[in-house]
Amino acid sequence: PAIVAFTTGITVYFISDDSPKGNYSDLKKHGNMPEVSAAASFRSGAMNFNTWILFIQYACCFGVELTMNNAAALYFREEFNQSTEAAAAIASIFGWMNLFARGIGGYSSDKMNAKMGMRGRIIVQTVLLSCEGAMVLIFANTSNLAGAIVVMIVFSIFVQAAEGSTYGIVPYVNPPCTGSIAGIVGAGGNAGAVGFGLAFRQLESYKDAFIVMGCVILISAFLSLLIRIKGHASLLCGSDDPNIGKSALAVPEPEGEDDDDA
Repeated sequence: PAIVAFTTGITVYFISDDSPKGNYSDLKKHGNMPEVSAAASFRSGAMNFNTWILFIQYACCFGVELTMNNAAALYFREEFNQSTEAAAAIASIFGWMNLFARGIGGYSSDKMNAKMGMRGRIIVQTVLLSCEGAMVLIFANTSNLAGAIVVMIVFSIFVQAAEGSTYGIVPYVNPPCTGSIAGIVGAGGNAGAVGFGLAFRQLESYKDAFIVMGCVILISAFLSLLIRIKGHASLLCGSDDPNIGKSALAVPEPEGEDDDDA
């Protein structure tokens, strides 16, 4: 894996563009992209309240995924008396949902955005997190092995889909600072894993830890009510500014050769 990761990184560096419109250095050279300091970008992103709501929500989806990668096998071994090998095999199903479920979340966010604007994206985010939290509670109270596996699969789909829908919102929070905001929100996943990991360590049973996890996820879903992105509709009120909606994520076109000649 280390060799593959290193080779991929070098390949991407030399053959890819920074954006669909070209490399940032070329865009800045032609005056089509402003110079923004990394410190100013991070400060602006960190001062945005929406960033921290998405931080918490990402902690409740990607953080849950990281926690399940560690806890699922132990849970099936202890709760259902499975062998270590069998429990690990069952737990691995959770990760396989990544092959498509995260993309489904992003796709659903895009489709709802096309119909309802930002409100559509926030609705998708809220529904996915709510269903995820509900499935955790059902999973914790399922005493049948086959039923627990089925519930875990559905639970996993909602977890990965919520990750995709979260990053469907991130680029709109403050477009010039998208990189910094994406980094902060991404860190929420690791923070969530640490928090949920402590719950699994400190509580008497895994069932109690799953119940706590489910309740926290449901609370995070309601935080969508507090998302207020400038120029866009919120979950319950406001409307999208059509001018912002069309230009927020647009990358300026580089100057043409004719402009240079002129």
